[in-house]
Amino acid sequence: MNLYQVIKKPLITEKAMAAREAVAGLYAFVVDREADKTEIRAAVEKLFKVHVKKINTAIMRGKTKKVGRSVGRRSNWKKAWVELAAGEKIEFFEGV
Repeated sequence: MNLYQVIKKPLITEKAMAAREAVAGLYAFVVDREADKTEIRAAVEKLFKVHVKKINTAIMRGKTKKVGRSVGRRSNWKKAWVELAAGEKIEFFEGV
């Protein structure tokens, strides 16, 4: 799988930013549902040139949404919490 297929986008939410302030070097990403931790680790290390210490993943269930009388459902997605080695950071997040 391509590196850019594994990591879809960074997750920039209030919860992710609060967690990043509480734990130095903790970042959240939206990743491909089929990607495992070894693929996520390799993609983060190659794209951002950092060393990954720990990865936690979670499948986020899609919400049920209503538009008028019709009911639909958003698709499920996967979130990865990536903790970097001490003293390392991803410059992309520092500008936020």
